[in-house]
Amino acid sequence: MLPVDLARDTLAACRARGQMVATAESCTGGLVSASLTAVAGSSDVVDRGFVTYTNDAKMQMLGVTKASLDGFGAVSEQVAAEMAQGALAHSKAALAVSITGIAGPGGSEHKPEGRVCFGLATPSGCVTTTREFGASGRSEVRLAATEFALKALRDQSF
Repeated sequence: MLPVDLARDTLAACRARGQMVATAESCTGGLVSASLTAVAGSSDVVDRGFVTYTNDAKMQMLGVTKASLDGFGAVSEQVAAEMAQGALAHSKAALAVSITGIAGPGGSEHKPEGRVCFGLATPSGCVTTTREFGASGRSEVRLAATEFALKALRDQSF
């Protein structure tokens, strides 16, 4: 279920700051954008959302570099930063969040199920973080990542 109350709070905070937002989502497949746009009147805050599930889409739509994908992998803070910065550059937003992770099932020893990397970009810079949501199942990881991203947009920080 989409976290509509949190989305409403996020929209209100961004609206109060006069910020348009953009999203760049991989493992959440658009759930952050869907949560925000489930709230009536969200068009004054939500500029656009990018669902870039493949590496090619990340490169084509957001300008993620092949070098970063090859060197760090799609699930990395480096790629999350490039995704967030790309969403900002390809939109009219003043705040962008990105999400790339392993929702499951599966994963590896080095990149386990439930690992999700986030980027948060503004015109003054970009910060990243990684969260380990655990192997709680695909739906739970995606929902936890969506909620984390909405809070990051709301608070403009991790």
